[in-house]
Amino acid sequence: MLYGRSTEQVRLEGLIAAALEGHSGVLVVRGEAGIGKTALLDWAATTAAGRGLRVVRVTGIEQEADLAFGGLTQLLWPLQDRLDALPDPQAAALKAVLGAESAGGRDRFLTGLAVLTLLADLAEDVPVLCLVDDAQWLDQASAEPLLFAARRLAAEGVAMVFATREDGLAAPGLDELRPSRLDSRDSARLLAEHQVAPVRRERIISESAGNPLALIEFAAEQRDQSAGPLSSRVADRVMASFRAQIGRLPERTRLMLLMAAAEGRGDLALLLRAAHPMGIGLDDLEEAERAGLIQVTESAVAFRHPLIATAAYQGTASSRRVAVHRALVEAAEDPDCRAHHLPAATVEPDAAVASELAAAAGRAGARTAYTAAARLYEQAARLAVTGRDQIGWLARAAAAALSGGRPDQAAELAERAEELAGHVAGGAALPGPPSGGEHHDAVAELISVRAAAMFELGEEEKAVHLLLDRADRVAPRQGAAMLRTGATYAWFTGDEAAVSAAARKLADLGESDRMAEGLAHLMRADYTRGLPLLADFLARTPDTERALFTGMIIGDDAATMALAAAEVARCREQGLIGALPQVLQVLAQTQLWAGLHRDAEATVAEAAGIACDTGLQQRIAWLNGVPARIAAIEGDESRCRRLVGETPGAYQATGDAVLSLLELSMGDHEPALDRLEAAWSGPGRNTAVLLSSAPDQIEAAVRLAQPHRAEEPLRRLRAWARASAQPWVQAVALRCQALTGDDETAFQAALTLHERGGRPFEHARTRLLYGEWLRRARRPGDAVAPLHAALETFTRLDATPWAARARSELHATGESPGAAHPDSPEAPLTPRELHVVRLAAAGRSSREIAAQLFLSPRTVEYHLYKAYPKLGVTSRRELSRLNLT
Repeated sequence: MLYGRSTEQVRLEGLIAAALEGHSGVLVVRGEAGIGKTALLDWAATTAAGRGLRVVRVTGIEQEADLAFGGLTQLLWPLQDRLDALPDPQAAALKAVLGAESAGGRDRFLTGLAVLTLLADLAEDVPVLCLVDDAQWLDQASAEPLLFAARRLAAEGVAMVFATREDGLAAPGLDELRPSRLDSRDSARLLAEHQVAPVRRERIISESAGNPLALIEFAAEQRDQSAGPLSSRVADRVMASFRAQIGRLPERTRLMLLMAAAEGRGDLALLLRAAHPMGIGLDDLEEAERAGLIQVTESAVAFRHPLIATAAYQGTASSRRVAVHRALVEAAEDPDCRAHHLPAATVEPDAAVASELAAAAGRAGARTAYTAAARLYEQAARLAVTGRDQIGWLARAAAAALSGGRPDQAAELAERAEELAGHVAGGAALPGPPSGGEHHDAVAELISVRAAAMFELGEEEKAVHLLLDRADRVAPRQGAAMLRTGATYAWFTGDEAAVSAAARKLADLGESDRMAEGLAHLMRADYTRGLPLLADFLARTPDTERALFTGMIIGDDAATMALAAAEVARCREQGLIGALPQVLQVLAQTQLWAGLHRDAEATVAEAAGIACDTGLQQRIAWLNGVPARIAAIEGDESRCRRLVGETPGAYQATGDAVLSLLELSMGDHEPALDRLEAAWSGPGRNTAVLLSSAPDQIEAAVRLAQPHRAEEPLRRLRAWARASAQPWVQAVALRCQALTGDDETAFQAALTLHERGGRPFEHARTRLLYGEWLRRARRPGDAVAPLHAALETFTRLDATPWAARARSELHATGESPGAAHPDSPEAPLTPRELHVVRLAAAGRSSREIAAQLFLSPRTVEYHLYKAYPKLGVTSRRELSRLNLT
């Protein structure tokens, strides 16, 4: 019976009831050791089973915290017969977890999608309660997919409950429940149940501070007259109590408990194989079993509470722990199990052990368990015999940490390896592989990893100079790769000298790179040479990532959108979830330029959701540029300024461009102009985003009747347009020429170029400015057509301040512009509903849509159900007749 847990039981009962109605929910039960988290999960399991739910359970094990997929294997082992029903990439990912096949470079987050689909499929039969106990000890490779699945549950009929220590599993965004300590009344009732005399209860209640485990253990201790004085800290006291109980057992029993604690998984067969050479066996567990410390079944040994295992292990001399781990190594039949115990069994450098650990790290990395791989490589480095091997394994540890989303750890490991390289070889590169590895230059790898980690951590300038300064210390091919990356990083930081240096060094190596050369020319405002080089690079390169980056810079929106859409489709098909946020960001940017604001918002929302669900929190802030610009166009000042305030420093030029556009639309011409002039004097000068804002700078100067302040941005814009093959750039340059020179011919030429496509918002602005010019020239009749066309585009884009300006001009011509706001549905589709509906309209099944959007089929159906009334339809068949653009 549970005492003092009515509030917690109500919350858990609510989750179970919701699952029975087809809804999903997640709860994190967080609290100190012994507060009763496991008891709550046990109660939930019993309650759920009694109401017809299927209960699946995972328990973190302290000794397995570094064992790849140790926790997830518990979930999957009894469900292996369900895996073949999953989409092929997902089934393969889960089979790789179980060791049935290699993950072969798959995205580490695909496993989370597979877990989500598996739980949803289980819930198709009956609702599911998934319990994850002692989550603070889950290995990272298990925690990530379980949390991913938890965050994307919606309408499957799946309830998930995680139980973790106070400082355990980090689960931002998930609802939490913190069990309270028991009050005096409930503490007394618990002690009475354990037959503690009333005369003893008051002191025990006081010392336990309402912790249920402490109450029970202190009560048992007080029944033992040999127990010593009470200690001051509850946690210390509970541990001391367990150690005292273990200390009273026979020596052979204590040794068997130590072995069970060291083994961790409760594998009785392995324990007995390891115990035999040490002269102990199953009979030696009887005393511990009678004392209630463990439970023994036909195949497993389980400690009554994890703290008992901790007490059995930590309360033993280190020499005994080493001996036990050595016995477990010899008895283990699985190579990964051997690798788990080898570091604790080895106290001196050992080349064979280091190689075996590195091999295990390679297997972990192949299964996308990068955190485990990093740990194993680091342990291999610790036990390596030669400095060369140490450097190699540390380099690989750093690379694995970076792949696992741990840039801080990656930077620290890479720095350690570099320092070691300096000691071993006086700072020179150490060519060749670590023993047993494929040919590669470890120093080049660790420099690249360290630079990537620095860039992720916001130390962009340090990353640039690290790559450029060390490129000549490695093999030419690897040095060239470092220089290409350095040139890209330097572009983001606005470091003109670094971009030029990277391009020059590449040429010196015989590895001339059109992208690096083009960027160097752009940094010097030499658009005539820079833009053609970049355009040629975009047309020829097979490197999609660099092509996307180049397309964004030169403003080739159509090519960039096509590339981004294809790359998004590839990522969806192959389940490359971790790569999606960055590609979706590029797609959203091109959708924005194309005037597809709803699409862009939906794309950003999906990217932000995936970034959040996969723990890529830093990516969320980088996504703000697109919705911030949409807010500026729409005149939503508070949202625009909030989003710009959350944008990383590396995107300062983007923030300045967005805010200046907002201020221009509001008639605040002076601050808009000042802001852009300041930006042009900063490190972001000559970037594409500021060149795209040159028209705003020019218009603000003209509005302020300060044409001299328009001269320099107009010169840059015209030079860009002359070198560019993009009609929209040429059109905008002509518009600005017309605006400053009172030139109708330039306006007309600009509109002709705009008709070739690209950036409808800029097209509408040209029409608006031409209409205004015509009205001031006393030709109101000629002004009506361009003003109406401008108003139509601004209205479609919800560009409220710009539409108001066009409407005001039409009034001045004597025209009636019509209603200020078009009719729109009272409840517009959410970004996710829009995605789902469009795919459904294209004939995709719910299962196909779920695989593309990383949802469950039930959630897809839920979004369709919510969208139908908003669209005025009742079935999928009717969707194909709707205009969903």
